[in-house]
Amino acid sequence: MKWLVSTLLSWFTGGTLDRVLDTVDSRVDNETERQRIRAEVTRAYVSAQASLLAGRTWWFQLFFVVPLGLWFTAVVADSIFQFTWNVAALPAPLDTWAGWIVSSLFLVDGAKAVIGRMGR
Repeated sequence: MKWLVSTLLSWFTGGTLDRVLDTVDSRVDNETERQRIRAEVTRAYVSAQASLLAGRTWWFQLFFVVPLGLWFTAVVADSIFQFTWNVAALPAPLDTWAGWIVSSLFLVDGAKAVIGRMGR
């Protein structure tokens, strides 16, 4: 019976219905694939965020790197544009620690980049 109905419809529509139904089926497959890819990307993002929060790097950046970055930005802006404020220098042990923190950040990120490129 199904064969008869499809044959009659193909005679009346000249095969257009088959092409439309094939397009609809392809669209559903493409949409399903898009949703699958979107779900996998979301899973990877959530996993990366969870590992970042579970690790110890977020507090390091929050308490050390961000304030040093703001201080360094203020020093550079004051030096270039000659603003009216004077940015205070860091006290004796903190200036050495700031140098170590900033250099270790660049060294670690640089080492990650080099190792990542070597792994490819």
